[in-house]
Amino acid sequence: MYYPAYYIEVIRYGLTTLFGLSLFIQLYYYFRFYFQVPLKRRTPQLIKYPISVIVCARNEAENLEKNLPTILNQAHENFEVIVVNDCSTDNTDNVLAELMLKYKNLRTTTITPDKKFTHGKKLAVTVGVKAAKNEWLVFTDADCAAGSDQWLNRLQENFTDSTDIVLGYGGYKRRRGLLNRYIRFDTAFIAIQYLGFALAGKPYMGVGRNLVYRKSLFFKNKGFASHYNLISGDDDLFVNETANKRNTAVEFHPESHTRSEPKITWGQWFGQKKRHVSTASRYKPKHYFLIGLEPLSRLLFYLTFCYLLCMNLFHPYILIAGGVRFLFQVIILSIGFYKLRERKLFVWMIIFDFISIFINCCIYLSTAIRSKKSRWK
Repeated sequence: MYYPAYYIEVIRYGLTTLFGLSLFIQLYYYFRFYFQVPLKRRTPQLIKYPISVIVCARNEAENLEKNLPTILNQAHENFEVIVVNDCSTDNTDNVLAELMLKYKNLRTTTITPDKKFTHGKKLAVTVGVKAAKNEWLVFTDADCAAGSDQWLNRLQENFTDSTDIVLGYGGYKRRRGLLNRYIRFDTAFIAIQYLGFALAGKPYMGVGRNLVYRKSLFFKNKGFASHYNLISGDDDLFVNETANKRNTAVEFHPESHTRSEPKITWGQWFGQKKRHVSTASRYKPKHYFLIGLEPLSRLLFYLTFCYLLCMNLFHPYILIAGGVRFLFQVIILSIGFYKLRERKLFVWMIIFDFISIFINCCIYLSTAIRSKKSRWK
């Protein structure tokens, strides 16, 4: 079919305009949000507060035996650890009993099965919060190990009269293989995003592997009342409801990290990721728009960039403009990944940046089309 030259020119300049717009949006995200992590300067508070660490566990005997000592051996002067044993059928009771003989600051509470009533992790978290003696609550998972014995000290350096929430970083341990590299890239990139948004005054989520908030904030928000029926959301939806630019702090000193064992198959990770993203549609509209605009602009950038290059349209200008974006991406993410101690990802950065668009699209579509119940962990 023959198209007049006029229409061809309109399409050509339309695609060029779309390329320029997507490039502008990408650079905006990198400098407005992602660059916040490399620029972050610490101003630690010296006042020590008593802390309650809450760990919810269901059939996690092996993980508790391995990871709980890293939490119980913290250098903080005044803290308790509460493990909520949520209907476990493995050796969890015995593991906790042995640890309680050694650690006087370990407390446990148990939820027993009820055939007439089923529940998710949110009940276990609520039980842990009610059992806590202290105002400041630190949350992590049974499969998480504290990055150092200074974990609690680093987190509490952000506790002030105006702070209600502290967002920490929960990464995954480094293992061999492509999947592990992608998991660590995906986790670090998302962290740079939500930590960067928080530093820019727009906090929208946190992760339960390393999260702090006040006990009074939990009850003021009526816990998880607005989304108790959902499997997920005990961390990100709670933060989305209660966080603002005045009451939220960020901590990602290397000693403040937690590390978890990553999934070992793509199928396992895919299922985990589906649970993580299942709550995104419940975010506040402004947050939902902002976190959705970035991958959309990234997709448009790659598509228009490749098309304009292949068609040899404005070739040197397109190449220079795209190169600028790639240069800033590599610099900003490299510094951010270094601060999060996610190493040996430099070579994979641009590759994963591109393929993650399609992987995440498949996950979101799968979650939207087929929403089914799963375990809370």
